[in-house]
Amino acid sequence: MPYVRIWVHLIWSTKERMPLLNEALREKVFSHMKENATKKEIYLDIINGAADHVHSLVSLKSDQTISKVAQLLKGESSHWINARNLSNGKFEWQDEYIAVSVSESNVDTVRQYIRNQQEHHRVKSFSEEYKKFLRSNGFLVRG
Repeated sequence: MPYVRIWVHLIWSTKERMPLLNEALREKVFSHMKENATKKEIYLDIINGAADHVHSLVSLKSDQTISKVAQLLKGESSHWINARNLSNGKFEWQDEYIAVSVSESNVDTVRQYIRNQQEHHRVKSFSEEYKKFLRSNGFLVRG
């Protein structure tokens, strides 16, 4: 049996970054996503977000890919939201996502960052956070 621990910080947004995830819906969706992740053998350590986006910390197993985990989390949850009419109109996630590795020594820092999303976004928009995140992880040189 291989021993693998690869931490990934996954971030994705609602389609066109629409603020569709009110507090009550976030609570339901994140709880459901944790349950679904467990059923799919995805280790979803923490998940949180704001009205227009989600942050999660996952640990990949040796046979899991980032794209498959992202697809399972995003696709199943949007289907679940729509099947229960939990959103006005059709709910969709943006196709793109950000995935960055997290070293074991930074896991607690990332957990705290994810845990404090509502407080964080009182002073910084998702757009500002997104650009800063892309720059600080080498995806953007300018912007």
